[in-house]
Amino acid sequence: MDDFLFFLNTADITTLTKIPGVTRPIAGNIIAARPFDFVEDCAKVQKVGKNLLGKMQSYFEAELNESRKNSLVPVGGEPLGIPEPVHSYPEEKTTFLSRFGRAFGNFMRALLRLVLIILVIGGFGAALYYGLPFLNKTFIAPVERNTARVSELEGEIAALRSELIEMNGRVSALESSVDAHSASLAKLTEMQAALEGRLGENNDQAQLELKHEVMMTRVLDMLGRARLYLSQSNFGLAREDVKDARDLLAQLQSETEQPQLAQVIDRLDLALGNLPAFPVVASADLEIAWQMLMTGAPANAAAETPTPAALPTYTPILDPLETLTATPAPIGTPTGTP
Repeated sequence: MDDFLFFLNTADITTLTKIPGVTRPIAGNIIAARPFDFVEDCAKVQKVGKNLLGKMQSYFEAELNESRKNSLVPVGGEPLGIPEPVHSYPEEKTTFLSRFGRAFGNFMRALLRLVLIILVIGGFGAALYYGLPFLNKTFIAPVERNTARVSELEGEIAALRSELIEMNGRVSALESSVDAHSASLAKLTEMQAALEGRLGENNDQAQLELKHEVMMTRVLDMLGRARLYLSQSNFGLAREDVKDARDLLAQLQSETEQPQLAQVIDRLDLALGNLPAFPVVASADLEIAWQMLMTGAPANAAAETPTPAALPTYTPILDPLETLTATPAPIGTPTGTP
């Protein structure tokens, strides 16, 4: 078999055409396809096939046997020996077609490799060109937007916390003011009760004027606390304070007969009518009544005041006995400072 393979790889076109069925084109195809690694590779050559390959092998074996018979030589009565076969096939002659075929095959293989490399590089570049924008649009950009939104929300939360702290401070201040007004009203109520008790025993003019002063201070404290309740949107308690101040002011007006107090009472009636349905209008009426009591001006002058007065703070009278010995102020003049 190895000898036949050697024959296929080395026989020239003349030798091959001696084989029945092998024409010159077929012999040319065999020479162009050499070298063969296995005998079966020759069957894959164009127009050869297994049948023709079998004929070629039979021809080779017949020629080999014939050459062996002709090469027997007698030596001195000794039996004839069969020498080892010596291959004397002519060297293969390289033709232009075989060289061109090999060069063309190498060129096509190199071209195919180059095309595959270009396709791989092109695919990788296309993946980067189209994949990176897709990744950026699908994943990176939403993450960046969410991060920015989270930062904005954190800033808004921090601002809301600051506002909440500030509002808590304001609420605490309002509550402190309400507590101060409540404590002052409690003291003034005790003082008024003490003065009324002494007036029942001794109708002294100085004590009567001091009582009126205490009543006026109580009215101002009630109105001040009502304004604080309005700022807290606590309309029910604000209405109660306005009503108590109105009743106390009506009692004071009946005892002192001061005409400006009637206008203040009318304003307080308007505020009561607007509470709790219209707190803004009621707050304006309460502001006008407050300024009328503080300045002693009539209603039309108080209504022209452009800015509301600040919430009052009072210095409560702590000891009614000390107040009884003090010089009374004129009726209608408040003791607190706005």
